[in-house]
Amino acid sequence: MTEVISADGSIATSVPFGLPSLLAPVEARRVLAGHALNETTRIPGHRGRWRLLAISVSAHQHRVVLVLGGSLQDRDETLGDLRDELFLSSPLALLVATLAGYLLAGAALGPVEAMRKKAGAISAATPGSRLPVPRGRDEIARLAETLNEMLGRLETAFQHERLFIAEASHELRTPLALLRTELDLALRKPRSRQGLEAAIRSAAEETDRLISLAADLLLIARSEERAIPVHPETVSAHELLSTVAERFSARARDDGRDINVVPDDDVEFEPDRKRVEHALANLVDNALLHGGGGVTLSARRVGDRVELRVTDQGPGFPGDFAARAFDRFSRADEARRRSGSGLGLAIVRAIAVAHDRSANATNTANAANTQTRGADVWISLGAHAPKRSNRAKRQTVERLQRPTM
Repeated sequence: MTEVISADGSIATSVPFGLPSLLAPVEARRVLAGHALNETTRIPGHRGRWRLLAISVSAHQHRVVLVLGGSLQDRDETLGDLRDELFLSSPLALLVATLAGYLLAGAALGPVEAMRKKAGAISAATPGSRLPVPRGRDEIARLAETLNEMLGRLETAFQHERLFIAEASHELRTPLALLRTELDLALRKPRSRQGLEAAIRSAAEETDRLISLAADLLLIARSEERAIPVHPETVSAHELLSTVAERFSARARDDGRDINVVPDDDVEFEPDRKRVEHALANLVDNALLHGGGGVTLSARRVGDRVELRVTDQGPGFPGDFAARAFDRFSRADEARRRSGSGLGLAIVRAIAVAHDRSANATNTANAANTQTRGADVWISLGAHAPKRSNRAKRQTVERLQRPTM
């Protein structure tokens, strides 16, 4: 619709004809003064709301008000229909979306729930159990594979510890039984003084063996839980080897054997002297107990490492025993259980690992008799003080990768 209002407020013309005044006199004067008007209102005799635009224009050298109006009925009806449709369809759409989301989440989390139920049923009594792996190659499938690998490592570690406890119990049971027997014999009456002294001396020997075995077990247990603490200091390899050789010299003479220290170029390095002496003592004790002929201690620098070797002229390691000589409770002759606890070389390896290095064993041909093989065992240590973080990391990796007995 269109309407023209004169300056005196009368309607000059309108389309359609006969429209009432669309503006109040005050509004008409404001528009004539130059203020455009834009508003939404209702017009008597017409349905719905209308949008009005009023501006001042010049007609026949007079200022008049031109009013243009447009109906908003179609828009309002469309918005009303849309509102009604949304009011009715929104709950249904929300219900459908919720149901679809629930089904989708259930399908996505179904494998997780299956993994949870399986994990709840896994225990030490169900070795070999693993979590189900979904068919897809998504994050959940990779999580299941990673958890299965972790279960495998934990199962290996558990089996390793169970074997350790079983072997430790067996090792402790033997000297305890002997100690109990000796004490029972000592309590029998009548006993001569010599017989009583012999029984007490034998009981003391078994007690010493128990103390030594308990100390070895404690050291091995500490090495399994965390890195063995080391306190590095600068030492001379020749002095260190000579100290260990002197400790076993009397025992070697009693057995009719020699202990020699090969001169070196005064190699110096930074180990934990107490720990390394312990390792070398185990190697020499092993050579005197199981080897033959002379025992030689030597040292040499290889790059940034120092190798401390103990060799003998005996039969060497039988078969493939050298490959597992450093395993806990490992013996070349399982029938001779009284020949040692089987922890000596395991402690040597634990001390070497604490220094960020390793221990090795092999057989070498005897120079005097090529038919006789001697044992060659050595520990490789860093020339400088080990880094604790690297040592702990390396020990953890070795413990997880170590084969079970």
